[in-house]
Amino acid sequence: MDVERRKMAVFVFVMVVEMQYLLGLCLGNNLVLNVQHKFVGQERSMGAYKSHDSHRHGRMLVAADFPLGGNSRPTDAALYYTKIGIGTPPTEFHVQVDTGSDLLWVNCAGCDKCPKKSKLGIELHLYNPKGSATAKPVTCDQEFCSDAFNNNPTADCKAGMICEYSVTYGDGSTTAGYFVSDHFQFNRVSGNFQTSLMNGSVAFGCGAKQSGELGSSSEALDGIIGFGQANSSVISQLASSGKVKKVFSHCLEGANDGGGGIFAIGELVQPKVKSTPLVPDSPHYNVILEDVKVGDDVLDLPTGLFDFGSNRGTIIDSGTTLAYLTDDLYNQVIKKIMSTQSDLKTHVVEKEFTCFSYGDDVDKGFPVISFHFENSLSLSVYPHQYLFRIERGEWCIGWQNSALTAKDGKEINILGDLALSNKIVVYDLENQTVGWTDYNCSSSVKVKDDGSGNVYLVGAHDISKSPVSILKFSRKILTLGMTITLIFVSSLTFN
Repeated sequence: MDVERRKMAVFVFVMVVEMQYLLGLCLGNNLVLNVQHKFVGQERSMGAYKSHDSHRHGRMLVAADFPLGGNSRPTDAALYYTKIGIGTPPTEFHVQVDTGSDLLWVNCAGCDKCPKKSKLGIELHLYNPKGSATAKPVTCDQEFCSDAFNNNPTADCKAGMICEYSVTYGDGSTTAGYFVSDHFQFNRVSGNFQTSLMNGSVAFGCGAKQSGELGSSSEALDGIIGFGQANSSVISQLASSGKVKKVFSHCLEGANDGGGGIFAIGELVQPKVKSTPLVPDSPHYNVILEDVKVGDDVLDLPTGLFDFGSNRGTIIDSGTTLAYLTDDLYNQVIKKIMSTQSDLKTHVVEKEFTCFSYGDDVDKGFPVISFHFENSLSLSVYPHQYLFRIERGEWCIGWQNSALTAKDGKEINILGDLALSNKIVVYDLENQTVGWTDYNCSSSVKVKDDGSGNVYLVGAHDISKSPVSILKFSRKILTLGMTITLIFVSSLTFN
């Protein structure tokens, strides 16, 4: 055990335009992935962002540096993706980075209704296990198959049969296929602002059929990489093999600060972050919210509003663009915000966004919203974060009513990029905590390589500096609720 722990290192992901991945087995090293915001440089409609958010909620290492692009501005970028290499020789794939789901999957050769083109300006690829010398099918008797289905595969999934899956997201989109294991390439941090090569082996989904938004070419990617807590996630697989600590962090530069930031796996040494416990046995990063302040006023909210046992918990989710509040909380927050500028005349954009004209400094004219969590951890959201400009002098409110968007009748608070930007957020799955602190996400952080004990600087990246029209926007939210079903086949070969 002690030997294995000494081999552990930090996995730091700093997202950038181009991913530099390399081959090479290496324990105790730092890794690098390049990540970009999905909608950078594109004019988006409000409805498109709402569609994304709805669809998002319905789902020994060293330090690794993953360059980050995009920003949290609803009128610009709202979803981050990275490049990874899979197979021998490696093929490059663009995958969505998602803290709200667990599986890594990519579209595969022969896929039915998989997108062939993307309006994101990227070239799509299909993974072909027959073209990789290191690809192996995952069978029903292997541990990963059991992990993917919470230790409850169907009785028909028998030893030797290929483990298949079907994932249905809250918006009705589906992905189906079979599980494969193969080499997974990305760059590792080898010194201050330096990287070299790394290669690991993970099990993932080989997508054979897509439907709904996943089959659309407008925002198409090659797949999704989940950073959830389940044993089937990439971070859990790497941790179980002794290559990484089960800890990752992100720092997203704010909408008005240019974009970019940091995404890292591994122990964060600097800055120091205060944390709050995760709700036990929750599939998402759910925390206990104790009260809310608007300016200096503590809101008078109904008893039990923050009771996570009544489906009213609070989820921290960087994959959501805006922020969603339960009906009672939303109404009080909006009322308090607007009372500070009683002469404002509001209008509704795209039938659901409250907007108004305002020519002064919003940070001086509107209140700070503060959320207070267990362990005296607070999260402050400033006016320039929850208000976003759609054109000169016209602002819209980013807070949304979760009661109006929930398809299952469940109200829940979801704090997305609107609330999380300009903060370093640390997800410590080993100690079951999440924490944050205000931070300059265009600067750098220090991460520790547990193998050598060295501490390295990892810098921020911005891969999306191109000018963009912001006349239209929308909101995105991944389906947090999704179902996975197990299927099986009697035989499958790669040759």
